[in-house]
Amino acid sequence: MHIKYYRRIACFLMPFALALLPACGVKPANAGESRVDSSAVEEESKNTDSGKKRETVLSVRIPQAMGQSVIGTDTVAVDISNVSDGYVMASYTGTASDCKMQITVPDGTLYTFTVPQNEYGAFPLSGGNGNYGFELLEHVQGKSYAVIHSGDFDVSLKDEYTPFLYPNQYVWYTADMKAVKLAEELSGESADDLDFVGRVYEYVTRHIVYDEVFAASAPVNYIPDVDQVLESGKGICMDYAALMTAMLRSQGIPAKMDIGYSGDAYHAWLSVYIKEKGWVDDVIYFDGSSWSLMDPTIGASNTSSAVKKYVGDGTNYILKYCY
Repeated sequence: MHIKYYRRIACFLMPFALALLPACGVKPANAGESRVDSSAVEEESKNTDSGKKRETVLSVRIPQAMGQSVIGTDTVAVDISNVSDGYVMASYTGTASDCKMQITVPDGTLYTFTVPQNEYGAFPLSGGNGNYGFELLEHVQGKSYAVIHSGDFDVSLKDEYTPFLYPNQYVWYTADMKAVKLAEELSGESADDLDFVGRVYEYVTRHIVYDEVFAASAPVNYIPDVDQVLESGKGICMDYAALMTAMLRSQGIPAKMDIGYSGDAYHAWLSVYIKEKGWVDDVIYFDGSSWSLMDPTIGASNTSSAVKKYVGDGTNYILKYCY
């Protein structure tokens, strides 16, 4: 692994633009995988009487800061021991009120994360194989941040799905969380992976209502809490996508939490990988009789023009980030 890093002058100030805004809108780019025929998805998702039983996953993958390869300073540590598994971990022990980590993936897309203080946070390497650059920034005042450390590292993934099988800052879960236990329960009722995906989708869209009040005032750089969403029974687009993504990943099904635009509105949805079928994407939702457009926000609110107006007919979805 090639590692290169350098330290910038701490007095360098820069205005900091957050990468995520919690609004709701939106079409993922073609992932290069085969698409799932909607009629086939519908037919197989109903196949619950065949006597088949899905093998429920009981061991959840959790990111770890192994300490085998660490880049950093006296106040920041970036653990790159498990980049082949599709994630890095970072921790901040300085005195500033906030620390950000910006990661540039091989195609040039810039991701921004909040680095936890005195503990490690997990951040996905969702840009595939190649060279990743990073910068650590301390908050100075207002919207100004100082670059305190930067560098790069090379990534060679075990496989292309690994980054979408672990929890990370935006899709966080552990083995003892309610969302994971619910996923185990739904898996035990499922005939196969596709049936399980359908059951998770149905549960989320039937039990979580769209929170229009919170959507209008959600904080900048909002991070979902999937168990809180389950307990409250309400959420915004990021909550729907994070909850469903967490439940699927905990059961060993690769899932991407997708963030992008519909016009100038931010929105979140997800893509799911089914063996021998490819990525179920292009913003699918279940309208009660067939799979047509994987956007649980719209599936749960398909009678609400307040939500649908951001999406239109689905042709204006533009993917920006995958978590």
